[in-house]
Parts: sequence; structure tokens; C-alpha cells
Amino acid sequence: MSDLAAWPAAAPLLTVRLRLEPLRVEHARETAPVLDDVRLHEWTGGEPRSADELAARYRWQVAGHSPDGEQGWLNWIVRGRADGRVRGTVQATLTRPEPGLLRAALAWVVGTEHQGHGYAQEAARAMAGWLHEQGVGELTAHIRAGHRRSSAVARAVGLSPTSAVVDGEVVWSDRAGEPPQRSRCRARGRARRRARGGSGAGSAAPS
Repeated sequence: MSDLAAWPAAAPLLTVRLRLEPLRVEHARETAPVLDDVRLHEWTGGEPRSADELAARYRWQVAGHSPDGEQGWLNWIVRGRADGRVRGTVQATLTRPEPGLLRAALAWVVGTEHQGHGYAQEAARAMAGWLHEQGVGELTAHIRAGHRRSSAVARAVGLSPTSAVVDGEVVWSDRAGEPPQRSRCRARGRARRRARGGSGAGSAAPS
């Protein structure tokens, strides 16, 4: 895709309890302590990043698109409205796998101390609703088999598991009942996101 302006830009979102703020580099100072927990990586791999490492990653992400323009990157910080504390993040990677279809691969992560309160579902629903308003025709997520909390979040936004598996993760889709090519996400695109430090969306962490 060559027209970089064609990708939607993240907008502020509000829910009953949460405020979703479009990602900024300076958010790294707040998110680093929340995400500095090896338990958050048990299902997705990798390890916690320092504030400086997160800031470097965020500099890539705030561009809003991959360098070649073939993916749109949307990232939000999830903050409590009452206390202003960061709860986690939600993300979406946009692609156009075929003419007329805008697909968003979703991901979410909530800090360990904030889990069990429904924050991931609340934030993910707000993001999913906004994405549909922007013309997104399919929502997907990559979830490890047996990850009950992330599966519950996926179901809350209308996703169902498909038969597709990418890098050991089951692809969930809100179009799971349609032909397989509609719900299958290519491993090549996922590997490219990791290599280039893209949004990282698509792999759901603990919620």
C-alpha cells in the first residue's frame, strides 16, 4: 500500500471506567513499571523492556504505519478515569489482505495488579467499536490455546477461534464462519512486524 494517509489515526476513547490515549513516546515512563513483569510474557514470549527500550519501540509505533506503508499501526495506553493510573495497552495492526477488506489484528495487555477487573474486555470493546466505525471489516487476534483470560476478551469483542494457527497461536476472527482465507493471517506478515518493531498487535497477553 503506497498511500500512507489512507490508514486511520488513533483517537482518544472513553469508557465508563477507562480512558484510551493514543500512544506517545513519553508514555514509556508510565508503562514500563506496569509491564515490568515476566508473568505477562508467559503466553507471548519475550521479556520485559526498560523505559528506554519501550521509548525506542514507541518511536516506531507512533508513526502510525510500517515504513513500507503496508500496515497501519494503532496503539493506545489504557488509563483509569478515576485515578489516572495506567492499566495496560491495546493495539491494532491494520492490513488490506484483499481488495475492499480492511482487517485489524488486535492485542491487549493489562498489568498483573490490575487483572481480574474486566479492564481488558472494556478497553478491547471500545477499540473494536471504534475500528468498525473506521470501516474495518474483520477483527482478528492470535491467542495461545488454553489462554482462558485472553479467550474471554476475544469472545467479548465478538471473535471466535478459527482453524488457522500462526506461530503456535490460534487465529480468532469475527468472521470465523466465513471461508478460511478470510480469517487466515499470514505468518510472513507477523514475522515482519516483529523484525521491524511494529505495533506488535495480534498476540494477546494476560488480561
